[in-house]
Amino acid sequence: MPKVMVIDDEKDVVYLIKVLMEKENLEVIEAFNGLEAYKKLTGQDGKVTPDAIILDIMMPEMDGYTLQSKLQEQDDLRKIPLIILTAKGQMKDLFQLASNVFAFVEKPFEPKNLVRIVKEAVARK
Repeated sequence: MPKVMVIDDEKDVVYLIKVLMEKENLEVIEAFNGLEAYKKLTGQDGKVTPDAIILDIMMPEMDGYTLQSKLQEQDDLRKIPLIILTAKGQMKDLFQLASNVFAFVEKPFEPKNLVRIVKEAVARK
């Protein structure tokens, strides 16, 4: 079963995305800030390797931009496609050169569109 990591500090958003992804037979790994996600991805809290990551930008402890930069430094993590959740294009230009960014999705997002994008990202990996 393909795995998707959802990283957002808004618990309601994580729950909504989890429900959407599980309906599509995708396993969901939750993280509520970039630091928690980084620990899970690097094995500090039991290593996980998702097939795609849905990443919010504005979060406490470690924001999405910092996490994305750290993932690019790791050989085994840099190829995981990222779907960036953003409020009205905020900080979008900071990600322009990032090779691991698959798509940008603006909040509030259309659930069917997000599902389609995630499925495309998982299929590409």
